[in-house]
Order: sequence, then C-alpha cells, then structure tokens
Amino acid sequence: MNYLGHAYLSFGHAQILLGNMIGDFVKGTEANMDIYPKAVKQGLILHRTIDSFTDQHAAIREAKKIFRPKYGLYSGAVVDTLMDFFIANDSSLFASEPALDYFVQQVYKQLGDQQVHFPAKFVPYYESMIAHNWLFHYRNENGIQRSLNGLMRKAKHIKEVDTAFELLLMEKNTLQDLYQHFMGEMISFVKITMEKD
Repeated sequence: MNYLGHAYLSFGHAQILLGNMIGDFVKGTEANMDIYPKAVKQGLILHRTIDSFTDQHAAIREAKKIFRPKYGLYSGAVVDTLMDFFIANDSSLFASEPALDYFVQQVYKQLGDQQVHFPAKFVPYYESMIAHNWLFHYRNENGIQRSLNGLMRKAKHIKEVDTAFELLLMEKNTLQDLYQHFMGEMISFVKITMEKD
C-alpha cells in the first residue's frame, strides 16, 4: 500500500490523512508521535496498522511470489507500489479520471494546509508529489513505471525495475484478482479500526 492507498484509507479526514501520509517519516514508538495533534497521531498509528494488515494478507503474500524470484525481500515494496495502480483504476473507488483527479487535488490541498506539521524529510516528497502529480499518474502505466523508478532510487539494493513493470503487464489479471480480494477486506478493516478510535 503506497501513497494513494494511504490517502484513500483516510476517508477524507484531513489530520488522519496527514498522519497516514507522513507515516514512513516518523520513526520510533508511539510516544515519539506525541508532538503531533491527536488526530495526526491517530493517522500515524493507522499507517502502521495498514502496513501490518497488508503484509499479513494472503492475497498480498501471493502477489509477492510473482516478484520474489527477482526482487527477494524487496518484493513487498514492489507490490506496495503496484497496488496504487490498481487503486487508481478501481471504478468502485473512482468512477472516472475526473473523479480521481478531484480526489487527489483535495488530498494535495488538505496536506498543504497542514505543512506546519510536516517532518523535514517529507517536504521534498510532498513538493515532488505536487509537481509531478504522483497520485493521479498512478492510474496509467507510464506513471506507475516512474513510481517504480522512484522506488529503485530509494532502495539501494534494487538494481532495476524493468522486470517489475514487465511482470505487472504479464500478470495484470492475476494481480487484479488478488487486489480485489485484498482491497475490500482492507477497507472494512480500516473502517472498523477508525470507529474504535
């Protein structure tokens, strides 16, 4: 689950969205999150909960098997990135390209209104996200290819991502089926989790 997935699973709550989006940039225990407003902290915790649920889900484990021979332990990072391609193209979430575009513009605005809470390391990611419209461009193959290249730049042990893109094209139907099985359960899980908070 990558940026678009975390954004969608914030269900329009601005501060939970912020916590969900900066989750990879806030390390340590929950006590380290106490500098943030309560709802941002909830989003940070939710980010970790989503990641844990994703890693343990049977459909995601199956998806990782497609990429494991080439990417080993990094197959999870590849699958996380590719899930945003399927989210962006899920007509049950976004009925059209304009619907997706409206959603991502709202996300950018909600994040931009809270820049005072950005961790310093998140700032360049946010700026690039806006400049290159990451969240919208997950919808097309060129966009997801650029995202895979971004993953390669971050993960020094990933030497190439052309194979990952080729496997996406070859195994798209299988990955789509696994995504469908996973995403419905993820949405239900997050909604229940948020109701508890």
